[in-house]
Amino acid sequence: MKYAESELIINADGSCFHLHLRPEQLADRIILVGDPGRVGFVASHFDSQEYEVSSREFHTITGTYQGKRITVLSTGIGCDNIDIVVNELDSLANINYDTREDNPTHRTLTLVRIGTCGGLQPETPLGTFVASVKSIGFDGLLNYYAGRNSVCDLQVEEAFRQHMQWNPVKGAPYVSNACPSLINRIAGQDMVRGITIACGGFYGPQGRQIRASIEDPQQNAKVESFRYDVSADEASAFQLPSPTLKVCNFEMESSALAGLASILGHEAMTCCMVIANRYAKEMNTGYKNQIDDLIRLVLDRI
Repeated sequence: MKYAESELIINADGSCFHLHLRPEQLADRIILVGDPGRVGFVASHFDSQEYEVSSREFHTITGTYQGKRITVLSTGIGCDNIDIVVNELDSLANINYDTREDNPTHRTLTLVRIGTCGGLQPETPLGTFVASVKSIGFDGLLNYYAGRNSVCDLQVEEAFRQHMQWNPVKGAPYVSNACPSLINRIAGQDMVRGITIACGGFYGPQGRQIRASIEDPQQNAKVESFRYDVSADEASAFQLPSPTLKVCNFEMESSALAGLASILGHEAMTCCMVIANRYAKEMNTGYKNQIDDLIRLVLDRI
């Protein structure tokens, strides 16, 4: 298949449209962060740097860390940006930009998002690291892709809709799974494993009310009380201490990352540090130095 110029947009310098990266600038191991300013913070741990590219909110540095070639890239905020990032990274890895045709051999990327989040349980206080085993997307992005049913957990979707008494006007939530082997490698014994909700916004979709009222004032209470028992095989695959999963946190990108990566044949997961506990109504605005512990952990294990 040859991709049309209007579909696969390649800049004059041979780079992909939004990220402005060329295929040779991309490593197989990729760390994704939301904040463009955090890219330099992650790359400050590199032993050497090969490339640095900035375009809009997308800031990229590729270098080496303890013998591993790694790309760190900022996505900005939201699942809509993840749609851009994952599709363009996949194109760099798996399409010949000269011929506009698929490469003969699939290249698998390892994608680990490091982010911040709001904790939703008593056992996720400020500073907790959370690994997203399953992500429930409130954003609807994956519903636009034909392969969504093959990579989503349809049973959890139905159980969650019933539990929430979901209003269909908000669109269908979807449930994507992280890569089990990647979760086990990155999370180790240092992270709480559970369900993450990826929201389509920071205020109303996360149950925040300032001056604008929200559609379901009981949304967060329902989310906090949701429980799902996975199969013994799945509990073993994710090395869960208990088969009962609960929603541990809110963030804004994990569902699209895990879902699109699965559709395109890549390994992906999200790990976040809790900077707000919605259950306890606590917030840490001085978290930026503390997240370095999570960055170092991911760099060592990716």
